[in-house]
Amino acid sequence: MDNSTDNWDPALTRLLSSLKEVQSDGEDVAFLSELLQSKQLHALVQVHNKIVAAQCKDDKFYPLLSNAMQVTLEVLEMFGEVVISSNEYKELLKLLQKPHFQAILCTHDAVAQKDYYPHLPDIPADADDEEETVKIVQLVKSDEPLGGAQSAEPIVGATIKTDEETGKIVIARVMHGGAADRSGLIHAGDEVIEVNGISVENKSPADVLSILVRSNQSSEGTITFKLVPSFGKGGSRESKVRVRALFHYNSAEDPYIPCKEAGLNFKKGDILHIVSQDDAYWWQARREGDRVMRAGLIPSRALQEGRIIHERQIDPQTLDGKAALCSPSAANSDCGPKTPCSPTPNATALLPCKSTPKVKKIIYDIKENDDFDREMIPTYEEVARLYPRPGLIRPIVLVGAPGVGRNELRRRLVATDPEKYVTPVPYTSRAQKTSEQNGKEYVFVTREKMEQDISEGKFIEHGEYKGNLYGTSAESVETIVNSGRVCVLSPHWQALKMLRTPRLRPYIIFIKPPSLKTLSETRTAANARSTFDKESSRAFTEEEFADIIRSSNRINFLYGYMFDEEIVNEDLATALTQLLKMAWRVQSEPLWVPAAWVQ
Repeated sequence: MDNSTDNWDPALTRLLSSLKEVQSDGEDVAFLSELLQSKQLHALVQVHNKIVAAQCKDDKFYPLLSNAMQVTLEVLEMFGEVVISSNEYKELLKLLQKPHFQAILCTHDAVAQKDYYPHLPDIPADADDEEETVKIVQLVKSDEPLGGAQSAEPIVGATIKTDEETGKIVIARVMHGGAADRSGLIHAGDEVIEVNGISVENKSPADVLSILVRSNQSSEGTITFKLVPSFGKGGSRESKVRVRALFHYNSAEDPYIPCKEAGLNFKKGDILHIVSQDDAYWWQARREGDRVMRAGLIPSRALQEGRIIHERQIDPQTLDGKAALCSPSAANSDCGPKTPCSPTPNATALLPCKSTPKVKKIIYDIKENDDFDREMIPTYEEVARLYPRPGLIRPIVLVGAPGVGRNELRRRLVATDPEKYVTPVPYTSRAQKTSEQNGKEYVFVTREKMEQDISEGKFIEHGEYKGNLYGTSAESVETIVNSGRVCVLSPHWQALKMLRTPRLRPYIIFIKPPSLKTLSETRTAANARSTFDKESSRAFTEEEFADIIRSSNRINFLYGYMFDEEIVNEDLATALTQLLKMAWRVQSEPLWVPAAWVQ
């Protein structure tokens, strides 16, 4: 090292020397080496060392005075008794009279006098040592919600309930990240005795809420609770689980949530941080990226699955995925024929599920074989971030109803950069024409070979047309990915079951049609040719437009939980622009994928 580095921290210098002995050219080592040689890092370490050294000394920092504002007023009073015409005098007088300067002095005095500490009430002198142990907790008021359902109300980040055995008011749950949780002093099971000096004996949760609201309006910045602690019931550690929501949820429309104000609203596709799964029915979660620290209540997986099952029992043909608000018991979430659903404990009575048969199977066209997919109940999917890897780009899969335009979008995407975006060459068992080149238009194989590969699961999709087999092999997709190019596919929707694997890790984009009216107008104006008739070139019929809408809704219902993005294909140019942006994200940004893909 040169002389300019002589005063660098010895520990970092030794670490850098050891790093050079590693003799590795990896990116991580190069980055760490550059960081350790950064002058900014060494400057920060020196500042840190000086602060630590100062803290180790016995002498502490104390304010010189705690009445700076009073001194200022006395100076102003003295100035009023004399007449000085100098510019310095006028400037000083003007400065001392400025409200911002006086506010700084007042703040200084408050800090010096430690006025910001809450003032706890004194312990009564006549307290009996044999009385039940209590704790007094004083919380500074914040923006925590105050209002809710009949069964539980949020109190600065906690909910309350009436204990079924004792009839006393107890803390039902502590919301992660709320004021109660941050204090570390309020726990689930604690008995509430008083709120701001008002006894809650023989009162309901609604009565306690009224007391709290009145106290909140009259108290000066703090709310004081007298509690009987629930020993052995400390706070639980925050979970690190992230999930993708596969349905929409609005707590205001849920009549069975213990407390509407404590609910967390989310949309399908939102990433949720599940911080607590202690309750079998109501999890605590935060939206990933939100700055709000307090968690909110969301229905648990078992609760939401029970709701969807109940809806399908009522209307097995439903395709909108809306969940009925029925809450089966945790032990029997499928509402079997002999076990009615029991209400969620410690909450308002829920809609009982009467004795009903199991979910009715729906018979689809045997060629499509969607029975299994129809019975899937998507609620939450555990996810993790997948970081882009140079030279290994995730395949882009465009899925949608026949006639929606996914193949045209694929062709246009490939045309923007044919060296970068590539579609795998399909396989076929038909005879090769003299004008065709094997491996260009098709890969030609015998029917026996193709049937064998299909039976061994080597094709992500396959079908038969005019007695000949056609298909796309998984190996051809992997070959494109391993070559550093972007594989672009537009398969039949049922191929998603073969494609969405940890091995291929595709980025799936749903191509969605606009409204029926807009679909008809835009395709007619563009003189679009029907894709339903392979024998002749003609325009789409109105019935075909309706089929596109129906098919799209059905695909979205069956496989929507697999989609990473969606594009409404109203205008091809606009849709292509959106597709290019999504393709760039796949190549450059860390994205959420099923957790199993990164393990």
